[in-house]
Amino acid sequence: MLASMQSRIRNRLLAAVSAESFARLAPHLQPVDLPIRRLLVEERVAVHDVHFIETGLASMVAASRDGVEEIEVGHIGPEGMTGFYILHGVDHSPHRTFMQTSGTALRIPAVTLMEIAEQDDALRQLLLRYIHCYEVQLSHSALANGRYNINERLARWLLMSQDRLESDDLPLTHEFLALMLGVRRSGVTNEIHVLEGAHLIRATRGRIQILDRGGLETIAAGCYGIPEEEYDRLIPGPATRPSAAAQSR
Repeated sequence: MLASMQSRIRNRLLAAVSAESFARLAPHLQPVDLPIRRLLVEERVAVHDVHFIETGLASMVAASRDGVEEIEVGHIGPEGMTGFYILHGVDHSPHRTFMQTSGTALRIPAVTLMEIAEQDDALRQLLLRYIHCYEVQLSHSALANGRYNINERLARWLLMSQDRLESDDLPLTHEFLALMLGVRRSGVTNEIHVLEGAHLIRATRGRIQILDRGGLETIAAGCYGIPEEEYDRLIPGPATRPSAAAQSR
C-alpha cells in the first residue's frame, strides 16, 4: 500500500526516498491545498511545518531591512521543499516563502522531519543534496542578476517557472515577474513585448504562454541550465523539464 502511495507522489524528493524512509515519513504527511499568496515561511519566525510541494510554485523572497526593496531569490516547486534550512540546525530565516501560484503540498511538522532525518542517514543525505542544489540555484541567480540583461533573466525565470509548473501556460502576473527580476513593472512589460515580438511567448492578463522553449533557452544562454543539470545528477528520478524539441513540434 505504501509503495502504491509513493508511486503517486509528484514531489521528486519524496518520490526519490527509499521505501523504508517513505514508510517513516508517510504517517506524518498531510495533504494540503495552498492558495495563491499563502505564506509558508515567515521571516524571522521559527518554522513550524515543512511543505513538500506537489503542484504550484512557491517563491523565497529577500527584503531590505526597511522592507522597501525586495527580490525573489529562488523558486520551489515539485522538485523541492520549504524550510530546508532546518537540516542545518537553523530554526528560522530572514527570508519569507509564499505561494506565487495556487498548488498543493504534503505537509509535515518540522520537528518530526528532523527527528526522522536524525535517525535515517539516507534521507538526511538526500535532503542535504537538495539543499546543495538550491544553493547552486541561488548562486546562478546572483550570476544572472549581475552579468545578464533583463531579457536574458526573464527568459531564465520563465524556463524555471515552466520546469516547476510543468505546463506551457503559466499563471504569472507582471507584478510577480517584476519581483522575480527586481525591476519595475514597466520594465517587465517592455521585455515581455520583446519576447512576444519574437513569437517565443504569448502574454494575456495574468498569464504567459510558452510558445518556443528552445528560443527562450537560446536567449537565456549561460544563465540557465547548470543548476538544473546538478539537480538531475544528484536527485534520483526522471527530469520533468520539457525538451526544446517537444516544444517546437
